[in-house]
Amino acid sequence: MKSKLWKSMVFAGFAAALVAGTARAQVTPAQGYEPIDDTPSVKVGGTIFADYTYQDAPKGTDADGNSIHPNSFNVSRAYINVFGNLSHLISARVTSDVVRESDGSGTSTSINGSYVYRLKYAYGQVNLDEWMGKGTWLRLGLNQTPYIDSVESVYRYRFQGAIFVDREGFLTSSDLGLSAHYNFPANYGDIHLGVYNGEGYSKPEANNQKAFQIRASLRPAPAVPVLKGLRLTGFYDADHYQQSDKKTRFVGALTFEHPYVNFGAEWLDAKDKATAAGSEVHAEGYSLWATPRTPIGIEALLRYDNLKPNKDGDAHKKRTIAGIAYWFPVQKGVSAALLADYETVKYSNYSPSRTTEKRWALHTLFSF
Repeated sequence: MKSKLWKSMVFAGFAAALVAGTARAQVTPAQGYEPIDDTPSVKVGGTIFADYTYQDAPKGTDADGNSIHPNSFNVSRAYINVFGNLSHLISARVTSDVVRESDGSGTSTSINGSYVYRLKYAYGQVNLDEWMGKGTWLRLGLNQTPYIDSVESVYRYRFQGAIFVDREGFLTSSDLGLSAHYNFPANYGDIHLGVYNGEGYSKPEANNQKAFQIRASLRPAPAVPVLKGLRLTGFYDADHYQQSDKKTRFVGALTFEHPYVNFGAEWLDAKDKATAAGSEVHAEGYSLWATPRTPIGIEALLRYDNLKPNKDGDAHKKRTIAGIAYWFPVQKGVSAALLADYETVKYSNYSPSRTTEKRWALHTLFSF
């Protein structure tokens, strides 16, 4: 307990020192520098993931008992993003996220099953670019966790589905907490660390336990044209369900960006001891993906996930995704894409047994 309190105090002290150093280091026009434009500004944008999905297997049953292939038009995400610059030092973001409302009890209400909005991001940011390099900041509030946002900037296909560690529920993309980011000089990589509630953006804090997360990424050869897109990443999450019940995550990843192909590989090691009386569950898994592309906007999506939910058992979950996408030619800062894909999820040695899932889908992305 004292160790966790000490870690919290050290991180808070580090953040406070950065802010204090920023205040002391401000430069005035009298020192020979041009005045900085601190005119406040607000930008509003949005992101929409819409799809049509046809479930080939398993079949479902309608209210009359007929055997059917479930299919539907969906909106899996509809963000409204509001970015505010209060000055060159202070900025903020508020993002609302669409979700299907359900209280889980089966009780019918006026909004049960409707699309409703919840907060995904809501944070203030102190920018330290002038003193510690571009991309250095502190964030407080509901903000990005270190790993997922970093990898998804290379993957780009969240509109089909989240990356492996997020989709299987081992990590969440946003949480309440305090985080800091720093770019290494000469584009050699970056580091992002933070202390979070650990419950994710969709749940309140359950107790006094906090998650300490850190991601460090290295670009081994940023000056070599063919290798500058190569990045090696290590991530660690130290958390507890309760005081003596550990919840840890380690992820090692390799990603590569190139005008004609992006690819990635990640390996997960997760340990969970949910209660003092329960035994520890040790999960392992990996994900491989590639997105070869052409100069005319046509891309392929190839992905394979393999999860062993418990090393002490024989169960495996294997996901395969294959698709063809078209990215529309649009100006920088906005994006639009269509993706036709086929996905299978196979379960082996599960108890109770689970049926193989097969889905065809047309996914769309509109970001503006």
